[in-house]
Amino acid sequence: MTTTLPVTPPLLPEAEAARYAEWFACLAEPTRVKILHVVATANRELTIGGLTEIMEISQGNVSHHVRKLADVGFLHMRKRGTATVVTVNESCCAGLPHAADAVMGLLAPRPCCPEDVPDDVAVRPLRRGDWAAVRRIYAEGIATGIAAFETAVPSRDELDAKWLPGHRWVAEIDGEVVGWAAAAPVSTRECYSGVAETSIYVGEGHRGRGVGKALIRTQVTEADAAGLWTLQTSIFNENRASIALHRAAGYRTLGVRERIAQRDGVWHDTVFLERRSSTN
Repeated sequence: MTTTLPVTPPLLPEAEAARYAEWFACLAEPTRVKILHVVATANRELTIGGLTEIMEISQGNVSHHVRKLADVGFLHMRKRGTATVVTVNESCCAGLPHAADAVMGLLAPRPCCPEDVPDDVAVRPLRRGDWAAVRRIYAEGIATGIAAFETAVPSRDELDAKWLPGHRWVAEIDGEVVGWAAAAPVSTRECYSGVAETSIYVGEGHRGRGVGKALIRTQVTEADAAGLWTLQTSIFNENRASIALHRAAGYRTLGVRERIAQRDGVWHDTVFLERRSSTN
């Protein structure tokens, strides 16, 4: 009997850990967090005197905290006459989220795709005779209320014009189409030719059987092979099963789009996820 030892996660490099610790330690003081927020959202240069008026604390206190923030690179300070001008370091707007993602492991190598795909699910390219089943399954997804903002199934012609050739898949069990996956270009511009928006739908009576795993495995591996370097998707915040499925295939959450659109008069949030090909 072979015993599989758990994989030890890689440690953050010492220099990165020290740098991030310095950043987080600096922000452990609530006044500094508020000062950084004020400067970052001001959309104009602020002086120490102006910050003092906004913060309603002593000028010496403001100067002390601004210097601490400048020491770690969150703020820039420069003299203009007798005044000290304070501006945000734009790099920290990306650097701080990156640091949090690195510490939480969101930037670590992601799995290619689910491994535990059931043997009885076969995935193949969509054929002309599959459209009726595809549109039926689309309707069953719409009926859940958490799969799409559409309330009516697009026509075959609309889907055919939208979806990328070579990236249309159906899943079968015993010859019956039980799910589908497709990818659509996000833009007609040549520079975005390798970026696609993905969709996966599983028929009502076949959810929880691994159909989605089989579909997404084929979808991402074939996308990689075809040179698509970025796959992205937006999923209703309530659709936890779909979010988990995509994370298992190497997608990571980029953010939550709050109240992005209405369905039946109700505003919904969506989780925006992205998968980057390891070959690019």
